[in-house]
Amino acid sequence: MPASRLIVPLALLMLTSGCASVPFNAATESASPLRRDAEWAAAAASGKDLDKIVSYWSDDAVVIPQAQPVIEGKAAIREYVASSLKIPGFRIHWVSENVSFSPDGKLAYMRGVNEVTVPGPTGQPMTLRGRALTVWRLEPDGQWRCVADIWNDAPAGT
Repeated sequence: MPASRLIVPLALLMLTSGCASVPFNAATESASPLRRDAEWAAAAASGKDLDKIVSYWSDDAVVIPQAQPVIEGKAAIREYVASSLKIPGFRIHWVSENVSFSPDGKLAYMRGVNEVTVPGPTGQPMTLRGRALTVWRLEPDGQWRCVADIWNDAPAGT
């Protein structure tokens, strides 16, 4: 067989072998949503860029704050964040850990701890400690975005 007749089949084999799906590896992929969450936490802690803070939620996200109504959709979340940032002395910070993925690697959840500082009953700042669970989805643009954000008080003494 002439060498020129082997080129086309070899080229096709090389092209198609590069298209084979690589199995999802949670151990190597967990850094990506954790990094994204840390960027989000830093943006929220600075409290300076509302658009950036809100960009970490998906358009169809749901936020379930403790003892408050459920907030659905990015427009409502934007209003919620904007009003929170207007509270004198408001500050929020969190750290997430323990990423768990769906088998296909398109969804993930992680738990975290947070601190929110707000004016207390006497007007002095008070810090509330909590814990949270966030659910993330890998969006078509390749970015992880939060689709569900739930938090409550940390147990007493922590």
